[in-house]
Amino acid sequence: MQGIGASEVGQARPLVTAPDVLTALRVPLAVVFALVEETNVRLAVVLAAAASDVADGVWARRLGGSRIGVVLDPVCDKLFMVTTFAIVFASGRLPLLEILGVLLRDIVAFVAFLTTVVLRHPTTLPARAGGKAVTVCQILALLAFVTGSDLLRPLAWATAAISLYAVADYVRAARRH
Repeated sequence: MQGIGASEVGQARPLVTAPDVLTALRVPLAVVFALVEETNVRLAVVLAAAASDVADGVWARRLGGSRIGVVLDPVCDKLFMVTTFAIVFASGRLPLLEILGVLLRDIVAFVAFLTTVVLRHPTTLPARAGGKAVTVCQILALLAFVTGSDLLRPLAWATAAISLYAVADYVRAARRH
């Protein structure tokens, strides 16, 4: 599957590619995480979401990506993280302040993107090392939540600290952009 909407050779990239479909799967995975409380199911959901995040990026780089994928990937990532950490909050395992710390990078990125849309200059920045580190920590925190590990709170604080660095790094990159 090259891409839906692909046309004659030499024309524009396809509107939707196979990696975009893989990316979009994180949305129903978030719904499953919210609706099914069984540990093994939630563990599988978190691992599948993490694997899809890695795989869609590698696959998109090989295919050249799509215009929609540039926006779809971060949107699906944020929907997955916000949904799953809302469940963590609802469980009472982490207070709101720690949840906001875990989601700091995502909240700032969403507000920044909305600002660029309102100003009619939509911009996306490529993923950076700090942002990738935040995602790894978020996944580890979700795994700690699902397995009932005492590492949840330390991982939440580590994620918040790395998020502060990532936000500062993205701000510096945006100023240069």
